[in-house]
Amino acid sequence: MRKFASWAKRGLIVLSPLPLAFTMAASAAGPSDSVSPSLRAAMQRDLGLTSAQLSQYLKIERLAAQQEKQLAKAQGRNFAGSWIEQANGSFKLIVATTTIRPQQAGAGVEVRNARHSLADLDASKAQLDAVQARGGKVPKGVYGWYVDLPSNSVVVSVGKGAQQAGIDFVAASGVDVQNVRLVTEDEQPSLRSTLQGGLGYLRNPGDGYLYACSIGFTVTQGSTPGYVSAGHCGTANEPVYLELSPQWTVGPRIGTFAASKFPQPGQTGNDYSWVRVDAGNTLLPAIYGWGKGDVTVRGGTEAAVGAAICRSGRTSGWRCGTIEAKNQTVNYSSGETILNLTRTTACSEGGDSGGSFITGPGQAQGVLSGGSGSCKGKQPNSRTRSFYQPLLPILSAYNLTLRTSP
Repeated sequence: MRKFASWAKRGLIVLSPLPLAFTMAASAAGPSDSVSPSLRAAMQRDLGLTSAQLSQYLKIERLAAQQEKQLAKAQGRNFAGSWIEQANGSFKLIVATTTIRPQQAGAGVEVRNARHSLADLDASKAQLDAVQARGGKVPKGVYGWYVDLPSNSVVVSVGKGAQQAGIDFVAASGVDVQNVRLVTEDEQPSLRSTLQGGLGYLRNPGDGYLYACSIGFTVTQGSTPGYVSAGHCGTANEPVYLELSPQWTVGPRIGTFAASKFPQPGQTGNDYSWVRVDAGNTLLPAIYGWGKGDVTVRGGTEAAVGAAICRSGRTSGWRCGTIEAKNQTVNYSSGETILNLTRTTACSEGGDSGGSFITGPGQAQGVLSGGSGSCKGKQPNSRTRSFYQPLLPILSAYNLTLRTSP
């Protein structure tokens, strides 16, 4: 501890959360007017943007999508990440570099110096991920960790009064503390399955309770139809039932969990599943629009840090936010540690688990794993976070094909 205490004086900083900024980046290319009216309205509401600001925002996203890979290639091992930043009511794409002097970039791009390369930060996060693999534990009060591009650091999220637990965890990992910041958050993320209901699907494992989750995206495995969802929503060979109105009304059986991945408390893993749908059901390549028009799934192009994103779930409907970070490791209050989740500012509620995250241009992103805060009260605010399991690893794990439509 004495050795680490001296490191902490030099490098490890305990801070409150940074002010929430619009750190938006690449989304799928496409004209801004391709955003459905229901998604556009939700984005304006939850991002606090006017119609004109949202249009500008979407244009910047397209610029980011075009330039992000070029920027990374140009900077090579010096690349420290890129994002979209709001300044004085307008937006600009920024790329940070490490050891080289900032150089002139393309229109709308500002190049800045940074201390740590993205590769170095990713390596530091990997050291934190490896603690449990070596037999260690995530201390109570440590909520998760991720690479935060704007601050050029690995952020370890801790609860109020849990700074020492965060310091001990970082020390146990052996990570270079000069790469790490401790940030205090109000609430530990929790899984979004719930014993209360709404639109979605239900399972009845025979323990006297019904469990509700939300459908993610429709898929096929060869000629077999199905959908993806969260792993904590069910286990392999468990039947699922359509949820009717009013909520918690068990409808007809619609399928069976074909496969599911979710760790036990104290262990590390992923949070995804897919359900094989029974014959006779019709599956659409669309996301339910909650009475304001469904949203067509047009592809699965991954959005970058800072992109505007919306999620759909049985409990809270459409809710939007921005992508804050990728590959976050989240330590849930129930004891499971989930790897490689994407951190967003969108709100969510119990029962939204497994529901779909999608960008304005209709690019599927992932399924809800868990979150903190709630959708109650004024949006946007700095307290809500939702974490989704990216879609592409799910498709790859089970050899699935996303159902899309032009």
